[in-house]
Amino acid sequence: MDIVYTSLDRNRGARAADGPTERAEIVDVLWAHAVPEDRLEHASGRAGPDRIDLLLFLRTPESPDQDPDGAQRRAAALLHRCHLASPLLRHRYLPPAPPAPPAPPAPSAPSASSGVRQPRPAG
Repeated sequence: MDIVYTSLDRNRGARAADGPTERAEIVDVLWAHAVPEDRLEHASGRAGPDRIDLLLFLRTPESPDQDPDGAQRRAAALLHRCHLASPLLRHRYLPPAPPAPPAPPAPSAPSASSGVRQPRPAG
């Protein structure tokens, strides 16, 4: 299980709902727009005067080694998708940062058995 902390900053002039109502509305929006690839298991939040803080509990993929930042990327993609789709979020909160693209895989060094000759040092 991966736990991701994130937050949404409130638009200036947007009126906050009371804490429990606002939190429930945000969690409902998250569930409404979550897709299986997000692997969302649970969400909770705490509303403040200028933002809402969220904890997203995401199931770890079968092969977590492939993308060490995958949980943060999935959470960012979910928030971005929710903000685009929900009039409530667009009115009340500033847009979240778009999800970062995955880092390219590190090049692997050729092994001695790969058939690639290593240059000899001069001298």
